[in-house]
Amino acid sequence: MGPTLLVLNAGSSSLKFSVFRSEHAGWQMAVRGQIDGIGTTPRFSARDSGGVRIADDPLDAGLDGRGALGALAAWLRSRFAGATVAGVGHRVVHGGPRHAGPAIVTPEILAELRTLIPLAPLHQPYNLAAIDAASERLPGVPQVACFDTSFHRGQPAVAEVVPLPRDICRGGVQRYGFHGLSYEYIASVLPEVAPEIAGGRVIVAHLGSGASLCAMNDRRSVDSTLGFTALDGLCMGTRPGAIDPGVVLYLFQSLQLSAKDVEGILYKKSGLLGISGISNDMRDLLPSREPGARLALDYFVYRAVKEIGALAAVLGGIDGLVFTAGIGENSDEIRRRIIESSAWLGLEIDADANKRHGPRITRAGSRVSAWAIPTNEELIIARHTSALLRQ
Repeated sequence: MGPTLLVLNAGSSSLKFSVFRSEHAGWQMAVRGQIDGIGTTPRFSARDSGGVRIADDPLDAGLDGRGALGALAAWLRSRFAGATVAGVGHRVVHGGPRHAGPAIVTPEILAELRTLIPLAPLHQPYNLAAIDAASERLPGVPQVACFDTSFHRGQPAVAEVVPLPRDICRGGVQRYGFHGLSYEYIASVLPEVAPEIAGGRVIVAHLGSGASLCAMNDRRSVDSTLGFTALDGLCMGTRPGAIDPGVVLYLFQSLQLSAKDVEGILYKKSGLLGISGISNDMRDLLPSREPGARLALDYFVYRAVKEIGALAAVLGGIDGLVFTAGIGENSDEIRRRIIESSAWLGLEIDADANKRHGPRITRAGSRVSAWAIPTNEELIIARHTSALLRQ
C-alpha cells in the first residue's frame, strides 16, 4: 500500500480525522471520521470515501484526548495495515503574526504556538496536544501545522489594525481573522462551482458553532469579522461575537469576576446558549417555540445581516454571497432569512433551490447570486502537508 497522509482536527471533546491516499489524480480521501464525547461518553465513527459508515462504536468511558488518539491509531493500523504515514497535518487555529502559510513543526515553532493559547483557549491547547501525541506515536514522521489565520495575512493595514496604543500593538495585538482553512477551500472551488463570481467581490459566510464572514476580492481575503481572538463579529454557539468592551470591564469591576470566570462566560456560556438559555445547537433552537430560542435565532440572523452590510461597504458592493459550514450548508431557513433581509443588495432567493441546498440558491435574474457550498478544511490541510513534504 502506498503512502498516506493523516489529517487531525482536535478539540476539547472531539477528535476529527481524515486519511488521504496518494493516487494519480493527487491525494484522495480514503476515510474520514471522529471521536465525539471525549471525557464523558466517547464514540468512534468513520465513513469511507463514498460516505458509507464503516465504524460506529462506543469507547471506554472517560477516555481523554491522548487515549482518543491511541484508539484512533489502533483502528488505523488495523484498517490500513502496511501503509506508510508520510506526514500528519494538523489544524491549528492561531498562527500569530509570523505565519502566512503552513509550517513543519519544530520545537521552536511549538513553543511559539503555546504562547498563543490565551488567544484561542477553546482550540489551541487541544490542537497542540494532538501534535505532541502524534509525535510520540509516530516519531520521525513530519508534523505540519496549518493555521486558520494564514489565509487572512496580507489584508490591508486598515483591516488589521487594533486602535490601541502602539506600544501594546507592537506585541502582536492586531486583527488576525480565523476559519481561514474553510475560506481557502471555498476560494479554491469558486472557479469551478461559481465561475461568474470567482474573480469578483464575494462574501463567504462560515456559519457553524463558530461563525464568521470573510470579504474576498478575486478570491483573496480583504476583511473578516473575527479579529484578535475568535470572540469578535457574529453571534456563535457559545461565544457572543462583538460586544461593547465596557461589558467586559463591568464583569471585572462591578461583578468582581476573575479572569478565568470571564473567559468561561465569553467562550462557553454566551452566544446562542446565553440568549436562549436552552442550547447552543441550531438544530435544537430552530424547532423550539420558546421565546428565548426565537430571540437567539433573530439575533443570529440580525448580526449576520448587519455584518454582511458592513463588508459589502468595504468591498464597494458584492457580486456573490456564499454559505458554508454546518449551519450555512444545512439550514435552508437561516439562509432564507439572511438572504431576504439582505435583499437590498440585489439578492432574490430561489426557494426551491434553497430547500435543495443549491449550489446556487438565488434566481437566474438575481443581480447578486447566493450559493451553498460545502467546505473541506481537511483537503486543504492535506494539500498543504503534501506540498511542504515535497519541499
